[in-house]
Amino acid sequence: MPPYLAFEDKDPGPTSRVPLVLVHGHPFDRTMWQPQLAAFAAGRRVIAPDLRGYGASPVTPGTVPLSRHAQDIADLLDHLGVDTFALAGLSMGGQIVMECHRLLGDRIRGLVLADTFPAAETPQGRRDRAAMAERLLAEGMRGYADEVLDKMVAPYADPEVKAHVHRMMTATSPEGAAAALRGRAERPDYRDLLTRVTVPALVVVGADDTYTPVSDAEAMHAALPDSTLHVIEGAAHLPNLERPEEFNRALAAFLARLDD
Repeated sequence: MPPYLAFEDKDPGPTSRVPLVLVHGHPFDRTMWQPQLAAFAAGRRVIAPDLRGYGASPVTPGTVPLSRHAQDIADLLDHLGVDTFALAGLSMGGQIVMECHRLLGDRIRGLVLADTFPAAETPQGRRDRAAMAERLLAEGMRGYADEVLDKMVAPYADPEVKAHVHRMMTATSPEGAAAALRGRAERPDYRDLLTRVTVPALVVVGADDTYTPVSDAEAMHAALPDSTLHVIEGAAHLPNLERPEEFNRALAAFLARLDD
């Protein structure tokens, strides 16, 4: 059976290096990872799916919980014959990485948690996500994209990066985004799970991120038994796009440890 998700699979052929799986955030798609695909695919297998409801993947209306996204990734990796791997996610993608660890932790060689946080949603947060889901269904994505662009990337970000981020947001299906928002509102609290992670972890955050501030990254770093914290100056919520060279240096050092 073909996989449900659209995906990019950069496979350089036989290598002893650990495959890298990249999980994008909301409301983006796999092109969010273009600088990482370009930097790492020459020497290791790199897989970047479009999550259900995003990019070229099919849309499921209603509610799509994080567990559904995690199972989709597991099914894709089964289809591709990838047994063990390093798993990296940003923002909502980071929360999906945490859910993947709960679901299939023994297959994961290392975790990368970028600009994300592990706590469950607050009651007000659940109301806000439900309201935003209804707004996106009623109005589409453009107004929201215009409003949040300078929080997704810093106001001083490169204009081409800003344009790419805006294109991803406006191209996203409102139905897919709304379903993910509803599902994300129901997510469990992953803080205790982090204390039981036995593989190495890399925690990355943009210094100017207001969605998931440095304090959130510091708390995850403190909870994880074996983690490295890297704060990227001159970046907000998408340091992998805003400061790709520094992000890639931190990721390369982390992956080299897993390859040993």
